[in-house]
Amino acid sequence: MHFDPTLYLITDSSYHTIDTLLHAVDEACAGGATLVQLREKDGGGRAYLDLALRVKEVTDRHGIPLIIDDRIDVALACDAAGVHVGATDLPVSVARALLGPNKIVGATTKTLEAAQQAYTQGADYLGTGAIYPTTTHVTTKITSVSTLDEICNSVPIPVVAIGGLNAENMDVLADSPIAGIAVVSAIMKADDPRAAAAALRNRVLHMFEGRA
Repeated sequence: MHFDPTLYLITDSSYHTIDTLLHAVDEACAGGATLVQLREKDGGGRAYLDLALRVKEVTDRHGIPLIIDDRIDVALACDAAGVHVGATDLPVSVARALLGPNKIVGATTKTLEAAQQAYTQGADYLGTGAIYPTTTHVTTKITSVSTLDEICNSVPIPVVAIGGLNAENMDVLADSPIAGIAVVSAIMKADDPRAAAAALRNRVLHMFEGRA
């Protein structure tokens, strides 16, 4: 499945009610988000699925793929575009076997070895970071830009930088061969998610133009 990882929005419902979360995703998609991951660390499978179905209505309306964090069962149940697995989730090889060849499988990798393993197991893209400390409740470990660059150059699939990135601090990635950036707070906490997404996408595209 084709996907564009230029501006990868990862949701965080801890800042929102269901209605404001859906509004933020809708506005972000209108503003320039190119890929959306629904990440729910709390609650049961039924609540996750109910929310996934509602978020997918929004992303489908914008023609943007929806990725489900961790839960392959939820991804299958809502017919999401794919799933993203972390280091402590099911292995990429298992996710690929369960989802088949036509779904997107992403993986979080923080080392060269993990990146190469994820690629050989069937990952379609990698998320690498954290580039900066984050304000999300997910445990993070800082990844150097040099390690990020090594990972980008070691695999033939897109690598997305993640971790505390915003329109003001992403210049550190200007020379990095990343395929895009993933953000949480920079959009989910924004007063105007549409404007925030537009600013972020413009900054990323400007960085890409500077590579030529």
